[in-house]
Amino acid sequence: MSVLDGRGTPPVAPLDEHNRVLIERVRPSGWRNPSPRGRYNLVVMGAGTAGLVAAAGAAGLGARVALVERGLLGGDCLNYGCVPSKALLRCARAAADARAAGQFGVRIAGGVSVDFAAVMERMRRLRAGLSAHDSASRFRDLGVDVFLGEGRFTGPERIEVGGAQLAFDRALIATGGRPVVPTVEGLAGAGFLTNETVFSLTALPARLAVVGGGPIGCELAQAFVRFGARVTLVEQGARILPCDDPDAAEIVRVALALEGVDLRLGQELARVEAAPAGHRCVVHASDAFEVDAILVAAGRTAVVEGLGLEAAGVAHDGDRGIRVDDKLRTSNPKIYAAGDVVAGARRFTHVADAHARVILRNALFPGARKASTLTVPWCTFTDPEVAHVGLGPEAAHEAGIELRTLTQSLEGVDRAVLDGETQGFARVHTRKRGGEILGATIVARHAGEMISEITLAIEAGAGLSALSSTIHPYPTRGEALRKIGDTYERARLTPRVRWLLAKWFAWRR
Repeated sequence: MSVLDGRGTPPVAPLDEHNRVLIERVRPSGWRNPSPRGRYNLVVMGAGTAGLVAAAGAAGLGARVALVERGLLGGDCLNYGCVPSKALLRCARAAADARAAGQFGVRIAGGVSVDFAAVMERMRRLRAGLSAHDSASRFRDLGVDVFLGEGRFTGPERIEVGGAQLAFDRALIATGGRPVVPTVEGLAGAGFLTNETVFSLTALPARLAVVGGGPIGCELAQAFVRFGARVTLVEQGARILPCDDPDAAEIVRVALALEGVDLRLGQELARVEAAPAGHRCVVHASDAFEVDAILVAAGRTAVVEGLGLEAAGVAHDGDRGIRVDDKLRTSNPKIYAAGDVVAGARRFTHVADAHARVILRNALFPGARKASTLTVPWCTFTDPEVAHVGLGPEAAHEAGIELRTLTQSLEGVDRAVLDGETQGFARVHTRKRGGEILGATIVARHAGEMISEITLAIEAGAGLSALSSTIHPYPTRGEALRKIGDTYERARLTPRVRWLLAKWFAWRR
């Protein structure tokens, strides 16, 4: 059994005790929408990360706030994204570590097996526990009027939901995104999974095709091969993770291949045919393989349909998203947009959170905080992880900025050597002259934790000298960043400086 709200909300299945708790919190069966309380300071459409942060923040400041959600509170992050996926990745890492235990002198009699049903039950239990933070009752108690139902603009300052009219001074569109489904002959008829349905599995597919080599595709391909599935990843581009440094992506490619993922790069799924047991995926005339399930991870698109954007005077670029200025205002200056629904935005939970904070400042108070000033890191949670922040060589070249790039291999970092995890590096980009940090890439287990040090350095205007002088606990992977700072400091010892120092020491003798 599953829960489906009848308006296209993805299902939550199976309907066990954990999912019952989840649903009762983020889509309560007996919920009654409140009566509108006159004109609202802020009406938020969409209760994902951006919507929830904005609604809670505005209500906490004393504003009159309404929150409208047609599906499940918590949005993709809680229900179909970060929370369930990272729960699965942790279980997959445990399985991989157990299989690799022999290199540390740890013997596991009888080998390692994965109870996939228990893995998924753990995910559902943890997700249900975290759902309390995003629950309808919590936001009601924060002073937010929560309206469950299909909301749409009926004018430039009005939203209708469930027959109620909500007048507003400012509004925020935070309706998020959904998976892109490529047009492939036979795919719809065969049935397929996306990030919105894969977490409803209770049995492990023996053979899984993953369509798309971006972060979602790579993370889940690695997880499922670690669970014991035979995984084939099809990516039409020449490499996986096209938004990351080529050598970083290559490290992940090697890791996936060594774990058994069959990588079909530079190939495109042409059609899906019925097979005696499962589905036959054809990538070109002479190449096909059979699977039991297909996971589509081919990107995401903005949810803009059915919102009445024309009535509100809000311009958008179709499925690419809503157009905004640097203050995150739409073409209607009383309406803002945040998160995945914004055209051109990086589609990460933490970006949606940051957008909401910008909008709280700009929509509720006189001010002009700009989204372009945000320093946004991101991380792909494969093993090893790939984390990035700031400018890379391509973006710097387009901006006319000359870079100095310093790279420290993990092979020269004691903790990585001791842990047996030397496949990776830390890389920092600075201006050609001086040590101002402009960007960085880190490839390592827990790279997502390490990148925050560089993000803070960029925000604070601290340069490579600060990395060198910062004491890092020994031994940790963070020493890779200190070593980069040390390399920079040594490079400042030019022949002239060395000559002057020699004179100084000679005088001191």
